[in-house]
Amino acid sequence: MQPSEPQRGDETVVEVLIIGAGFGGICTAIRLQQRGIRDYVLLERATEVGGTWEANTYPGCACDVQSHLYSYSFEANPDWSHAFAPQPEIWRYIRHCAEKYELGPHMRLGTGVRRARYDEASHRWHVETDGGDVYLARFVVAATGGLSIPSLPDIDGLEQFEGDCFHSARWNHEVDLRGKRVAVVGTGASAIQIVPSIAPEVGRLALFQRTPPWILPRLDRRFTRVERWLCRRVPWLRRFYRALLYFRLESRALVFTVAPILANLIRFVARWNIRRGVADPALRDALTPDYDPGCKRVLLSDDYYPSLVRDNVDVVCSGVKEITANQVVAADGTRFDADVIIFATGFRATAPIPPGLFEGRGGLDLVERWEGGAEAFKGMAVSGFPNLFLLMGPNTGLGHNSVVFMIEAQVHYLLEALAALRNAGSTALEVRRAVEADYNRKIQRRLERTIWNSGCNSWYLDENGRNVTLWPGFTLEYWLRTRRFLSSDYEFAPPPGGP
Repeated sequence: MQPSEPQRGDETVVEVLIIGAGFGGICTAIRLQQRGIRDYVLLERATEVGGTWEANTYPGCACDVQSHLYSYSFEANPDWSHAFAPQPEIWRYIRHCAEKYELGPHMRLGTGVRRARYDEASHRWHVETDGGDVYLARFVVAATGGLSIPSLPDIDGLEQFEGDCFHSARWNHEVDLRGKRVAVVGTGASAIQIVPSIAPEVGRLALFQRTPPWILPRLDRRFTRVERWLCRRVPWLRRFYRALLYFRLESRALVFTVAPILANLIRFVARWNIRRGVADPALRDALTPDYDPGCKRVLLSDDYYPSLVRDNVDVVCSGVKEITANQVVAADGTRFDADVIIFATGFRATAPIPPGLFEGRGGLDLVERWEGGAEAFKGMAVSGFPNLFLLMGPNTGLGHNSVVFMIEAQVHYLLEALAALRNAGSTALEVRRAVEADYNRKIQRRLERTIWNSGCNSWYLDENGRNVTLWPGFTLEYWLRTRRFLSSDYEFAPPPGGP
């Protein structure tokens, strides 16, 4: 069913506009329809749905949260092939959800957003697309994700490089790596999947490591036909398994937020993981972090360390100083002849929204509003920006469990907000600044006591050393906080022209 789209010249009027067709955007659209709200449009700049799972297609790409938990609670998939699903399966799952719930008529693929401006007179957002279309939306849901803008290091001489060069999230599949000299810059979550996947086929590989990560065994395995049959035919067993996974991962919050001393258990297992994969004591030392486990993201892999001891792989532990026409030069002077450079350097997690995208009351830009650090009430609502809800906004990321759980909690809260606005006979709501400020003061106070703020430099922290990415507790607490929408936390505006 098509959304109601009364036309106003070249402008389209819509009740809810969703930006982004990843897990967050698709979940929002499905839940809106289940509530009987069909006057919505979903914009996606890519030509396919999937978000990060459409964009990241590098070799070895897979999830580090178990498949049966990294999926919607209302749309189980009994046919996951592995305990940790590879990227093609996750992308196929998201496309399946969009097709099953018939979201197609509401989606505008290949449509990026250039600018969204709030009009105080009409209580609507004016959203301009890259193609010049304009949507007048009562509500905007920004489901653009926290890991959507690749982070590229500023390296001297990069523009001089004559070979192929790309970021892991923009993988160039036209480049044949067989027999090539490949430099991989970075040792984060994508690098530990890429290196084992390409090392057997490249001529020579140099991994440029600035800071080693703590890596635990992944313990991935293929599900048997019997297990898939049971998941399909015995729903309660599948739900029980999902619950076991949830509480198993939820317990890890004890390490990161309650009792950091338990990180010694991670340290013990991770050191064992290094020893079983690397025999050379000098290389083991170079691969062993000097910070507390959890301060940076703890990774999972069974094949990363074995790939580093291959005869055609070199680990350079001083980072990159400069790049020439055909070489990558390390800070210690080591030179590596390269045909291809792959940047596995992550994303701009602390600044996922570009300047000029959202303009709230009084022409205030959201990036300017966040000049002292990104913050939002419950990670979703920002004072000065009425009727705008962020999914996976500030301090709602996780270091221990499935973000899909957080997304579902946020979408529930969003729907409660829409119902409260309708019941109040209003057309705009905005979180009270005092409520937002008090909430974020408490969040930052709690984060100071977590292992994520124990002293290392990670992508969790912004340029001011402030953790603006992670939720400082158990996901169950966040779920409880989003069960009810309290109207007292918000200011409601009367309809335009009303009393």
